[in-house]
Amino acid sequence: MRNKRIDHKARENRHVTAPTAPGVRLDESDLDEIVSEREKVFVLILDCVQDPHNLGAILRSADGAGVDAVIAPKDKSVGITETVRRIAVGAADSVAFIQVTNLARTMKRLQELGVWLVGTSDRGKQTLYDVDLKGSIGIVMGAEGEGLRRLTEDSCDFLVKIPMAGKVECLNVSVATGVCLYEAVRQRRSKKA
Repeated sequence: MRNKRIDHKARENRHVTAPTAPGVRLDESDLDEIVSEREKVFVLILDCVQDPHNLGAILRSADGAGVDAVIAPKDKSVGITETVRRIAVGAADSVAFIQVTNLARTMKRLQELGVWLVGTSDRGKQTLYDVDLKGSIGIVMGAEGEGLRRLTEDSCDFLVKIPMAGKVECLNVSVATGVCLYEAVRQRRSKKA
């Protein structure tokens, strides 16, 4: 079922490629419709990712994993730039990208719509592999260096960490995002899902 408001935005931007018009820059008012159109929504929330190379790689992984929308704050975050488009190799036009004014408020709204938010943090008590990622979920990733801001972390339902066996403490945000997204894909495709 196509959404008239999103279709109108698509015509304005000349990017109609799917029912939710990926490639169109959407806003927080579109979230309710994106979530309600799917039985099990799969979103990715980026908390202040600033490097265009990271965003491009993240969008590419999000496209491959079947993410319904990528959400980022308008401030202190990179938007869709030519560098992002080049690195994303088409994914910047195939994944709905939503920039929001207030990330914590948007996360609360997603929770009200039945989306469980799983944040990545060194303070997580469980590993990524210990949490059920089969239902309506939002994976929440932090910025380069700092990770999740305190309010963003406090807004998550669960905090998880990626187990690290080597000497480095963490992965690059685009790599960590790929690990998290594909663990969700693995779980969602299992016979028990």
